[in-house]
Amino acid sequence: MAIFRCNKCDHIREVGGDYLGKRVKCPECKNITQVYDTTAYVSALLAKYKEQKHRLELLQSDGSHNTSAVSDSDDDLFASVDVHNTSILAQEKNLEPISDWFKKRHIETEFNPNAADTTGFFDEIALKLGDDFDVLGYVVSQIKYIQSKGYKNVKLDVSKKTDKEIQRINSFCKEAYEYSFLAKHLYQKKDKVIRLTVQTAPQIRQFFDGFWMEWYALVKLLLLFQKIKIAPLCTRSLTVSFNNGKSNELDLFVLSSSGVPVCIECKSGEFRHEIDKYLTLRKQLGISKSQFIICVFGLSDEQAAGMTNMYEITFVNQSTLIDHVEDALR
Repeated sequence: MAIFRCNKCDHIREVGGDYLGKRVKCPECKNITQVYDTTAYVSALLAKYKEQKHRLELLQSDGSHNTSAVSDSDDDLFASVDVHNTSILAQEKNLEPISDWFKKRHIETEFNPNAADTTGFFDEIALKLGDDFDVLGYVVSQIKYIQSKGYKNVKLDVSKKTDKEIQRINSFCKEAYEYSFLAKHLYQKKDKVIRLTVQTAPQIRQFFDGFWMEWYALVKLLLLFQKIKIAPLCTRSLTVSFNNGKSNELDLFVLSSSGVPVCIECKSGEFRHEIDKYLTLRKQLGISKSQFIICVFGLSDEQAAGMTNMYEITFVNQSTLIDHVEDALR
């Protein structure tokens, strides 16, 4: 047997073994959640219970217990989190250390906890876009252009694309429709034209206007945290205000358990006119060149390396982002 437990409404039930490992819709709140092996799930719960019980005993017997035990426990807890369906980054224990880091530098912060809540489908679609940006970049650029003109109907001419590229584009559009990013999706195979109607909700407009890149970087970071087995101190869309009265929004900010900060800004298309702004922002934050990263989607490795050598900030693309972050956090 397998077990289904909704991460959103806590609905729980046993299901057939053929559902093991699949992501299914909760019958109560319609949230998508992964199905786990019952024995493995219960064993993990027991292990967490024993760890929490041990921590409580330490607190009761010795007020000077080692804080690393808390960190280790948090790391273990995050290892079992479904990164595509979690609000863990919105928890106060994640945001408070980040806030304290800025306070020590006399920088005010304003958080948007919902910006890092992955219980919706923004992260899944963003992951598709980023991992196949060479092909799907055309789709998002056309949607962004149409939205900028105040329209919602998009015509994708794929006549010059290969059959495999058409298949990948159409498959993505179909999935975006199923997740309700699109109101309509039609592939006219004979004419090699894909017609889309984009939802007009503000969140969808913002997503295609550029927020999708932040979602992509966020979910990649969460997957990295699970790989290297650390609990995340990370937030998205953080507003910082300096003593001179000026404010900036940081796309993503990460703080390692040892206090190493990493700031990530996500861009595509034309970004060069903003380089001076980011050079100033890095100095205001007081972080090193390797800790301030501009991730430019579609930038070649050669361009990224060349621009990193030219300026006191680090340039990467979507393929090299996580390797650099992992090195920066060490």
